[in-house]
Amino acid sequence: MDHTALSLLELGAVFFGLGVLGRLAGKIGMSPIPLYLLGGLAFGEGGVFPLGDISGFTSLASEIGVVLLLLTLGLEYTADELFTGLRQSWMAGLLDLVLNAAPGVAVALILGWGPLGALALGGVTYISSSGIIAKVLGDLGRLGNRETPVVLSILVFEDLVMAIYLPILTAVLAGVSLIGGLKAVGISLAVVSVVMLVALKYGRYVSAVVDSPDREVFLLKVLGAALLVAGLASAMQVSAAVGAFLLGIAISGSTAENATKLLEPLRDLFAAVFFVVFGLNTDPRSIPPVLLWAVVLAVVTTATKVLTGWWAAGRSGLGRMARARAGAALVSRGEFSIVIAGFAVSAGAVDGELAALAATYVLLMAIFGPIAARVVEPVTNLFLKSPAKSTSTETVKS
Repeated sequence: MDHTALSLLELGAVFFGLGVLGRLAGKIGMSPIPLYLLGGLAFGEGGVFPLGDISGFTSLASEIGVVLLLLTLGLEYTADELFTGLRQSWMAGLLDLVLNAAPGVAVALILGWGPLGALALGGVTYISSSGIIAKVLGDLGRLGNRETPVVLSILVFEDLVMAIYLPILTAVLAGVSLIGGLKAVGISLAVVSVVMLVALKYGRYVSAVVDSPDREVFLLKVLGAALLVAGLASAMQVSAAVGAFLLGIAISGSTAENATKLLEPLRDLFAAVFFVVFGLNTDPRSIPPVLLWAVVLAVVTTATKVLTGWWAAGRSGLGRMARARAGAALVSRGEFSIVIAGFAVSAGAVDGELAALAATYVLLMAIFGPIAARVVEPVTNLFLKSPAKSTSTETVKS
């Protein structure tokens, strides 16, 4: 069988398998990310049925997946909302950063992965999954709950931190000199600042440039703009993902809403490929040695996320049940954690076990996070003297 026919068969099997896994995840009410990662582990190096060489397509598709993930995330916010969220949640955001990055940093140093590994693993354990959290809140009917704005404001703060963190991580992993690193960080901050200013003052013009009444033209313009901005950002030592995120922020109003609806199928397709590729590049035989550390990180960072949400909701004057729900909602990790680990491993500057640890950790947290959000109410009720009264007064819709 010739190479083209074999590649088509393998790609067809991958896409069909992703569809089956996504369907299964929907049936059992969980995020498909863990199943995509497991699929990649099963068919990658050291898996039960290694695939042939389709890396040319999958590597590019996974990069597009990251760009689309961050673009659609940016489309969810306006620049005003980001700044408002930052002003309202900066104390909770700082607490979140310290409590949840510290365990990853500590474990990386204990395992001897050095400062680079610590910088990467700290990011993996810090950032919550906006995609999983938004879906869980919607599924549980909690989007209108009083604690939900607190949760979203913390997620906004995390996204802003990522806009600064990812360029720094990229520069450091590239092994640039101190002066070169400072230059790269300076360029990154300047680019982020300029784009945020453009989004605040001239966002309507950006929206007008990409908008079109024709769906085909609209899709081509939005996708083309995202790839152009991502490529330019990467060339300027700014993460391509951050470039796409900032473009999403600059697009606002009905244009952003229409773009989100139009891009969702493409985003889901290429993002699924991204998670599979991460699994394909992770040898499942490297997981057992780091499994215990993944469990330790999962337990510790579950507690620290719950503490973050509890404290932030308490500052807003919410009761114990709402505080517990806010904390449990933040537990899930997912796409951003894998993006960070992927950057670190592909750069070749950190230990390859980091990919295995990150994959195992995300598997645990992407499964346990939605479960924690679902069971937090009955568990909390066990510790409340008057569960009926507390629940009725704390689930008021805003």
